[in-house]
Amino acid sequence: MYVYDPVDQQLVEQRVAQFTDQTQRFLDGQLTEDDFRTLRLQNGLYIQRHAPMLRIAIPYGLLAARQLRTLAHIARTWDRGYGHFSTRQNMQFNWPKLEDVPTILAELAKVQMHSIQTSGNCIRNTTSDHFAGVAPDELVNPLVWCEIIRQWSTLHPEFAFLPRKFKIAVSGAEEDRAAVGVHDIGLQAVERDGVLGFRVWVGGGLGRTPMVGHLINPFVEWQHLLTYLQAALRVYNLHGRRDNKYKARIKILVKELTPEVYAEQVDEQWQLIKGGPDTLTQEYVDTIAQRFTWPDYDASAAGEPDPTEMHAAAHPAFARWLQKNVRDHKIPGYASVTLSLKPTGVPPGDITADQMDAVADLSERYGYGEVRVSHEQNLVLADVRRSQLFSLWEELRALNMATPNIGLLTNIISCPGGDFCALANAVSIPVAEAIQARFDDLDYLFEIGELDLNISGCINACGHHHVGHIGILGVDKNGEEWYQVTLGGRQNGAAKPLPDLQSTRGGGAAIGRIIGPSFAREQVPDVVERLIQTYLRLRDSDAERFIDVVDRVGIAPFKEDVYSDPAVAKAAPAAREVAHV
Repeated sequence: MYVYDPVDQQLVEQRVAQFTDQTQRFLDGQLTEDDFRTLRLQNGLYIQRHAPMLRIAIPYGLLAARQLRTLAHIARTWDRGYGHFSTRQNMQFNWPKLEDVPTILAELAKVQMHSIQTSGNCIRNTTSDHFAGVAPDELVNPLVWCEIIRQWSTLHPEFAFLPRKFKIAVSGAEEDRAAVGVHDIGLQAVERDGVLGFRVWVGGGLGRTPMVGHLINPFVEWQHLLTYLQAALRVYNLHGRRDNKYKARIKILVKELTPEVYAEQVDEQWQLIKGGPDTLTQEYVDTIAQRFTWPDYDASAAGEPDPTEMHAAAHPAFARWLQKNVRDHKIPGYASVTLSLKPTGVPPGDITADQMDAVADLSERYGYGEVRVSHEQNLVLADVRRSQLFSLWEELRALNMATPNIGLLTNIISCPGGDFCALANAVSIPVAEAIQARFDDLDYLFEIGELDLNISGCINACGHHHVGHIGILGVDKNGEEWYQVTLGGRQNGAAKPLPDLQSTRGGGAAIGRIIGPSFAREQVPDVVERLIQTYLRLRDSDAERFIDVVDRVGIAPFKEDVYSDPAVAKAAPAAREVAHV
């Protein structure tokens, strides 16, 4: 965990005092709604369909047990007893009262938390691999680099009012688990002649115009990372559209200029500041690293008796959980465990206050008091002794957090959708729950194998539907909800070799393709079932994944099977008229 220094703490406390005054002036009628909008967005406060929504920053998805307990306290005291983890590794509360928000922020400041830059046209929370620091395939621990970027970007005066929001992801491993290819800037650590550096992809993103980022520099030495980022953002700030929010993201600028021209302009700006005050030194990097509390691993863990295999043989449910929810650790005798927040009937990413407290307790008993938030809306205990896995599993079962579905169809990524969001065209949560109920059979799930299913309630794509192996998008047709389906998306190239230094496409990511006209809400589980049946018929072996079959045969066989299904054919004619977004 990163531990605040006095400057960090002072900044957060001053921000709370400032927003407390701003909120009171708004409530007293001294600030108009237009005046207050920018101020509240700078502090993570949205006005949703039914109530304000407060988005709390969880930098690079890392939480201490005491912080998770504070979130539980806030959920009970000022919300409705639960919270929601977003795909940006943050926490959202959907029901706070406006007048209570300053008090909530003051409580967060006591445990070194805040909501700064979780909304607005600024650099948002920098995300990373949720196995950062413990993954065996890691070249460098990206958490330190995420913190360096966080400190550099927080309240940076040059980038406080960008043309649109801006998102950065950092991967330090051979396998990209940070989805660097679909971020405004994606960074992946590499080595050249023993020197650490970063590949830099720019112009990725989802939303109304989904694009995969382009490699604009195959190797930026670590000392120059911040100056290069500054140059890349400066070009965007200078030329990005501010007259049309739909064309304001950096991906549009990169496309219009071409990646080659954009890279040239970045180099021009870079030469003006390279070697300047933002040049990193080893001393500074070491100082940031030293502000983290790193686990003091017990070397004896590798040699202690491990009953895991014995328990797996006796308990098939435990064996399945081991297979899907437990990953290898860089330290012998330890493992990383994913706690599924996707049991059937629970909105993806939601967690109750009681579960938060329980997970905080588990993180201290089975680890080092640390919890990770994944961009797949689950939690991770990164440092569990292998000899304690069975005991942990038994406790997680009691909390309904041991569903062995990581990487499977019911591990659905979903935005809150029309149930909460004022921007949504359609609901997401009921659709996710209907799909979970249809596939609530572990034998069938394991037969289907690896499959990512993502749902967004509108074209803003907060559920990342474009990069789901199956993507579902809610669209509006004459005031009615319909759902568009895409196939073949992916957030990374995890099962394929990494691109070499000259590869121009971000991390192996791909945007899904629309299969055809949209479907009524009640049809969606039938459509997914039909897609799965087609996949099972076409696959060469049990080892061939859904996404591999789509890559091999294309979407045509899936489209033919879906639209020839009687359950789809009997749909109202209007379903065939919904515009493709």
